[in-house]
Amino acid sequence: MKICAKGGLVYSTDGGRMCPECRQVLTECVCETVTKTLPVGDGVVRVTRETKGRGGKSVTIVKGLVLDPLALALLSKRLRMACGSGGTVKDGAIEVQGDHCERVIEALKKYGHSAKRAGG
Repeated sequence: MKICAKGGLVYSTDGGRMCPECRQVLTECVCETVTKTLPVGDGVVRVTRETKGRGGKSVTIVKGLVLDPLALALLSKRLRMACGSGGTVKDGAIEVQGDHCERVIEALKKYGHSAKRAGG
């Protein structure tokens, strides 16, 4: 068993080489996949309302967030709680059921994001 200067385990007799960042076996390491999957944005979060393909029901969509999947899910939960409705995260965008654009923009600004309304 070897210990890294950062204080992490780098080799184990059970699994072999270990990642010093996430402390997983190198074959199960998630560090590089998280950094590769981060979307590149311009720093502005856009909030829109859509009804297409939803039987006439409106959905508030938040796009342009440059967050890892875990932080995106946490922010999604906070936004849904602020609006008092359901929703999901799809393809790096947060969907909140209902027309809650103004509430979502206020909540995003409260959490430190630069948000603006997009569309009509």
